[in-house]
Amino acid sequence: MSTQNIPQLSSKEKDLKSEIASRELAERVRSLKIAKEDRLDNQRSGSRLPWILSLILGVALLWLLYRDDKIMSSLGFSKPNADAISKPRSKPNSPTGAVADASERAYAKTTQTVSKSATNSTKSSSPNPISLESRGYVIAKHQVLVSPQVSGRIISLNIEEGRRVTKGDILAEVERTEYQADVEQMQGVLRRNKAELSELETGARPQEIAAATADLQEQEEILLQLESQFKRTKEILKTNSVSIAEFEQTQSSYLSTRKRIEKLRQVLDMMKEGPRKERIEVARAAVVQAEANLAKSVWRLENCTLRAPISGTILKKNAEEGNLVNPVAFSGSTSVCDIADLSDLEIDLNIQERDVSRVFVDQECEIRSEAFPKRVYKGKVSRLMPIADRAKGAVPVRVAVRVPEDEQGVYLKPEMSAIVVFFSAPQP
Repeated sequence: MSTQNIPQLSSKEKDLKSEIASRELAERVRSLKIAKEDRLDNQRSGSRLPWILSLILGVALLWLLYRDDKIMSSLGFSKPNADAISKPRSKPNSPTGAVADASERAYAKTTQTVSKSATNSTKSSSPNPISLESRGYVIAKHQVLVSPQVSGRIISLNIEEGRRVTKGDILAEVERTEYQADVEQMQGVLRRNKAELSELETGARPQEIAAATADLQEQEEILLQLESQFKRTKEILKTNSVSIAEFEQTQSSYLSTRKRIEKLRQVLDMMKEGPRKERIEVARAAVVQAEANLAKSVWRLENCTLRAPISGTILKKNAEEGNLVNPVAFSGSTSVCDIADLSDLEIDLNIQERDVSRVFVDQECEIRSEAFPKRVYKGKVSRLMPIADRAKGAVPVRVAVRVPEDEQGVYLKPEMSAIVVFFSAPQP
């Protein structure tokens, strides 16, 4: 076929075809460019995933640190670090810089939140730095072993572990029949001794004195009669009209009557003067002795009722109803029950000798029990023991702590372990 038969395209058709071809090429290029950008976005999102996971892991780690106040304080996270927050950031245009910037902002915000939460949870008001931290055990400052003071059988028992009692509350009753009889017997002895003393102090009654006076006067009248008879017999004896025996009998009656009159006069004088002072003192001593015996009997009777010596909480119950108790058998080594005041506690610690120089009396402390670490109590060093423990190489230290009334025996119990934080002394 010759070239003359091929139709020739006009210039407009050529321009139209070239324009269509260029548009198709542009559309093709645009499609290729969009696919490339999508691929770049996918690659970029894939490269950000490790950073996002790292950020989540960092926030979780900070939260765990926040849960443990000790680690936070040891790492210095109690306050947000202004230098770290104002640290120059990476370029915001790069993905690495954006992720680092977001991580830094999240870290600063989390640090502030952790510091504030830790401060609220510990409720520490001491601005002084921590000087020392040690572990000890809770003990009651005032713990009493309640023991009976009389022997007998327990007929009533009102003791239960954990029960709070007030001073004077009845804890137990001991059989009191024997002690009641002793009291009544001593009361009788006392009344008798008092009556004897009163008789001696009052002296003879007027009627007794009058009777003694009448006896004396009677004997004086008899003496006059015997005296005249004696004189008459003596005169007759000179004429031998009376025998010697009659004379001696008359003389004897006369002399004996005179002696009787002297005796009656002495008795009358003693009755008027009253009893001797020594007899009165003996009677008074007998009264005092009877009163002492009665007081002892009453004391034993009263101690049949066992009462709480202090206000506190019953820690242990060591007896049951029906048991026989004997104060000699107890001898202070055991008791019916143990009572302690759980509002006034102490922490018993052993501070190593190398650290004891950092502890002083009235030093401010914070106490946390290991069972309830979020419960914080304020305390002060009450005393350092005067003797060290050679085996442990430590000095015993006591930290006093006051517990609110509604928390007694709840969070701090005797023999529980506790962590004590000692604060440094304030700087002058």
